[in-house]
Amino acid sequence: MAACIFCKIVKGDIPSFKLFESERVFAFLDIQPLSKGHAMVIPKHHGAKLTDIPDDSLTEILPVVKKLASAMDAENYNILQNNGRLAHQEVDHVHFHMIPKPNQQEGLGISWPAEKADMDTLKQLFNEIKAKM
Repeated sequence: MAACIFCKIVKGDIPSFKLFESERVFAFLDIQPLSKGHAMVIPKHHGAKLTDIPDDSLTEILPVVKKLASAMDAENYNILQNNGRLAHQEVDHVHFHMIPKPNQQEGLGISWPAEKADMDTLKQLFNEIKAKM
């Protein structure tokens, strides 16, 4: 996609601090990091959401994220992948953040507003999803 910033990074039109590259995956340091070592891992195949990416373009993603976490000696870290504006996706190209969490101040800060689930409603949802799998 011509206007996609991540596609331009993959092509080399925009410089990056490339950490890894293979036929299907590209990893680089985030230029607006939440902590030291915050990196992005992307499929080279362009797609806005995870469901837009062919499975064979996703097979290396988590192994590369794992290698980055190990290379950075990150004891605590978050792996983040957002889909859509309401889910806080800013760039319309699938990307995975590997964000080291060295302390309370640096890295990803989140809240988790969990609610108690109604078991009958949960069972109905379970059956609906399972039938589509």
